[in-house]
Amino acid sequence: MLNAAHDRPRRSRAATFGLLVVAVSVLLILAVLTSVSLGAVHLPIERVARIAAHHIFGVGPVTWTPVDDQIVWTFRAPRALLAALVGAALAVSGAVLQAVARNALADPYVFGISGGASVAAVASLTLGGAVTGGLPLPFAAFTGAALTTLAVYALAQSGGRVTPLRLVLSGVAAGYVLSAVTSFLVLRAAGPDNPLGSVLTWLAGSFGGAQWSYLGVPSVALLLATGWLLARARAMNALLNGEEGAISLGVNVQRFRLELFLLTALLVGVSVAVSGAIGFVGLMIPHVARLLTGSDHRRVLPLCALLGAAFLVTCDVLGRVVIAPTELPVGIVTAVFGGPFFVWLLRRNRRETL
Repeated sequence: MLNAAHDRPRRSRAATFGLLVVAVSVLLILAVLTSVSLGAVHLPIERVARIAAHHIFGVGPVTWTPVDDQIVWTFRAPRALLAALVGAALAVSGAVLQAVARNALADPYVFGISGGASVAAVASLTLGGAVTGGLPLPFAAFTGAALTTLAVYALAQSGGRVTPLRLVLSGVAAGYVLSAVTSFLVLRAAGPDNPLGSVLTWLAGSFGGAQWSYLGVPSVALLLATGWLLARARAMNALLNGEEGAISLGVNVQRFRLELFLLTALLVGVSVAVSGAIGFVGLMIPHVARLLTGSDHRRVLPLCALLGAAFLVTCDVLGRVVIAPTELPVGIVTAVFGGPFFVWLLRRNRRETL
């Protein structure tokens, strides 16, 4: 009888989480369909869905024009899916960093990881492949993110240990330095024959040039990283109890933190490589996920991925339609939401321990 009584709340929580996942998944699908539907040429969502079903499942008669097919499948679908992948990756990264630092304000921007990836990407664009060892752009961005991560981790060490406060302060310091380096590279590239437009894309974030070929690396990185994180979700939960509490539960805290940092560098690096540096997603979405489902990372991580994907697709849609035909960089749209959220978070945490 006691076991049955204990199982009922557990089953209830699982059912509630399942419904939440279904609801957010439906929201994500609607956001993607809306993104593909809207543009200079408006296409009904029903037609978009039929074109997608035809390409994916090979079903349904072809009742649309080749131009409609090209608009949906060649131009808009890769953009919407890339936004979803990047949003998921940034949201999961934010959840990881907030757990590692035990700080509500942690995200890839605050830690300088996005800045490191941006510097490497911009250096590759403006100085040529020789500077980045001939690495393709995604690997150059990952290398920049990984080196920044290791530098922040090393700076945060005191007496062989890493403290949450030193992590945040080291990340902020690295972020300022890397921002200055990026500004220098932009100024250097300001000549008439230099690809300054591409550099500015990395500074503001954009999915305008998305292609199907861009989806492979982010998809693999997101699946592998999220799968590994879910397998280690209990250890991430242990970090919430503090370093001593995690050690008492058998977690090698220093090594585990380094693993989480490198995994975050992978997610952020591939995201910046395909979309530029987009802020605030990793800050906001983990908080929303925890408000909806609690602090257990077995639920927070998958919900972050879905919410982050839906949020960034929606922001990309807003950037395209708010002042059409001019397109706002998606990083500006996320900042419109993220700025007030950041202020709210600061005000709330005056009364709470981060």
